[in-house]
Amino acid sequence: MNISKTAKAAAAVIAALIALPATAQKNVAYQDSHVRISLVTDGMARMEYSPDGRFEDGQSLMAINRDYPAVDYTTRDRGKTVEITTRCMVIKYTKSQGPLGNGNLLITSPKRKGVKPFAWRPGQKDTLNLKGTYRTLDGYDGNMRGDQPMPIEDGLLSRSGWTFIDDSQNYLFDHSDWQWVSHRREEGKAQDWYFMAYGHDYRKALRDFTVVSGKMALPPRYAFGYWWSRYWCYTDNELRQLVDNFDTYSIPLDVLVVDMDWHYTEKGKGAWTGYTWNRRLFPDPKGFLQWAGSKQLNVTLNLHPADGIKPYEEQYPAMARWMGMNPDEKKDIDWAASDKRFMEGWYNTVLRPMERDGVSFWWLDWQQGLNDKEFPRLGNTWWINYTTFTDMERHRQERPMLYHRWGGLGNHRYQIGFSGDAVISWKSLDFQPYFNATASNVLYGYWSHDIGGHMNANRIDPELYIRWLQFGALSPILRTHSTKSSALDKEPWAFDHQHFSIIRNTILERYRMAPYIYTMARRAYDEGLSLCRPLYYEWPENEEAYQERNSYMFGDQILVSPITQPMADGVSRHTVWLPGGNDWYEVATGTLLKGGQRVERNFHLDEYPMYVKAGAVIPMYDKVKNLKSNDEPIVVTVYPGGNGEFSMYEDNGNDKAYATAFARTRMTQEVEGNKLTVKIGRREGSYEGMPEARKYSVKIVARAVPEQVVVNGKPAAFDYDGNTLTATIAIADSDPNIEKTVEVTYAPDAIDVADGLMGQMRRIGQNNYRLKRQKAGIVFGEELGTMESTGRAISYYPDRMNELVAAFRANYQRLPQLLDANGVTEKQREIYLRATY
Repeated sequence: MNISKTAKAAAAVIAALIALPATAQKNVAYQDSHVRISLVTDGMARMEYSPDGRFEDGQSLMAINRDYPAVDYTTRDRGKTVEITTRCMVIKYTKSQGPLGNGNLLITSPKRKGVKPFAWRPGQKDTLNLKGTYRTLDGYDGNMRGDQPMPIEDGLLSRSGWTFIDDSQNYLFDHSDWQWVSHRREEGKAQDWYFMAYGHDYRKALRDFTVVSGKMALPPRYAFGYWWSRYWCYTDNELRQLVDNFDTYSIPLDVLVVDMDWHYTEKGKGAWTGYTWNRRLFPDPKGFLQWAGSKQLNVTLNLHPADGIKPYEEQYPAMARWMGMNPDEKKDIDWAASDKRFMEGWYNTVLRPMERDGVSFWWLDWQQGLNDKEFPRLGNTWWINYTTFTDMERHRQERPMLYHRWGGLGNHRYQIGFSGDAVISWKSLDFQPYFNATASNVLYGYWSHDIGGHMNANRIDPELYIRWLQFGALSPILRTHSTKSSALDKEPWAFDHQHFSIIRNTILERYRMAPYIYTMARRAYDEGLSLCRPLYYEWPENEEAYQERNSYMFGDQILVSPITQPMADGVSRHTVWLPGGNDWYEVATGTLLKGGQRVERNFHLDEYPMYVKAGAVIPMYDKVKNLKSNDEPIVVTVYPGGNGEFSMYEDNGNDKAYATAFARTRMTQEVEGNKLTVKIGRREGSYEGMPEARKYSVKIVARAVPEQVVVNGKPAAFDYDGNTLTATIAIADSDPNIEKTVEVTYAPDAIDVADGLMGQMRRIGQNNYRLKRQKAGIVFGEELGTMESTGRAISYYPDRMNELVAAFRANYQRLPQLLDANGVTEKQREIYLRATY
């Protein structure tokens, strides 16, 4: 059925619904018969021209808020000109009857110390934009598809210190209960502009944009766990076996992605678009979904909706009746995203029944026409994201979430992003850290990539896959995926023991970091700061922050510099810039490095360049099966190098009340002389389902064995792990409403172990093991043999730590001679030393 007439009729009705909203726009600094200038914030202005003098107070698809906060500004009307001044900009308008242009509008920086100077007129091109993102990585090898570079869109930030946004051609929302797309009253004639002035305060610019365009949605907590995905013709039995294997190997899992083969795909029963479960694979779809729910898994199904609803679909009769059609005539129901009646039917009769059966959210894999037929400038991707997210918001108790491509400005309100089918290559891996971080410049902070790549490979390179997975674990979403090929099996247990162990540990480390990650996701909601963001947000005056395209901040406390090139001789030699202002703790080796320098470091395959700010306090989990529950014990992990604090965020995890229903717990560490004090504050706030008790422990990283530990005024025991050089203190009191104080005293002669000792001991152990694999009968001499066991000896004899470490360090300096004394070959000696230093 062709329903373009229906869509046109709906558009006419919607256009007739345009009326002033209940709250008129705030902060109008100047208005005459044709021009209105309003202030969103002191760094963002809205400038309108209307031929008939009727200004638009309704919401556009990008700008949904007109109720701006109070702004401190002055307006000077000098007759022919008007000058509006805020802390961030000076708007000079020469009064005229015509549109805004370079002859009547000038915006400059205020004459104030510390403000980056600029002068802007309409039509001026910005050549220093820091870019945003692009809808898909489909077919890209790195940033190239064939000989064409990716046309990444301009973002909200620029080194120029200003950004211009033209919203004039954007459609509006109407004022119905479920807001729908509508035309502007003077479409093509009126102007609706925004100007942002921020200098190099990029964080302020993003925060200002959220004032007018809305906040970044906070995904459910489970979204930050591991997603298993594979384009494969899975059966119910195969998926059950898959999940059993995850359980057997104690690998956490939160999301089960079922690609398009869940529905029939053969001619006459299905196609690329499909909605009818393939009962050859899933005899009882509801039973399968109920089983997944019993395993605490969230299921998402792949959809390619562009071909509408065909007569062979099980849902066709209900949808046809919804559309006023006779089901017996078996006429196709065409896709029409802007037709409200069609979309309501799509959700009511097709998707929502499956949601009630247990589908958690939808993978909306739109790959067809970019724009709607009835609203030519309405992106199908943008609009499906909006309708699906808000339909879930209106009809479900759980937090809405979808999984789809980027649609344009304003889509930050509807997460998660699916980046598409990238080529399996080192080039693709090398591009994705930049692609991730730069997307934060348009507030699109939750890209989900096909970790390991999707296509154009006939085998999995374990090294490439592991480096990709390590990057994925320090990305917004961790989801592995690949095309339909038996050669591209990424199940962890399909790899040999060495690679399996690294893969498993990488996933486990992701889960340990969940409390930190979720807290940073809340900050994205509050302030518009994405989890992964470029270094120039924090160090805008350092040229290195712009040059380091692949390094990024992972939240506030962690800098990541992904390895995106293959190893040479079994080692990755990697250069990273460590910003000044603080020191950085290299997690892989246990080394505290000075900031303000570029360093070259070596990494084994099981090591990754992750740097924690000196003195950081980071809440972590120990072992969890998934992220469903919220009463897991918290390991308050404190890093060396100074004082620090952290405010841990928690909420229900999957409700819609998180804007106001949440709790925080402040955690601090303070170093004074030979005493370290860690405090865990009382929990502040409340939410539904908040646990009445929570176990805490304190983990002290890269410090010597304590001389004494006192918890809440009483002496307490601790465990010291000599291999990792960490002390762990369990806290008996589990009442979150009582502050907890841990005081740790060190001996006057306590040694500094944040010099890479941990990494040195581990590498010696690994290299000794390799020698034994090559020559099983080798007998290590006293010095080389005891070097490998130094960490374990410290665990057994913590009071001998200084003696044991001194012996290790002395032997470490003589390592080449010790190898010679143990009779290794010249080649073995070369490999051993290269893998150690």
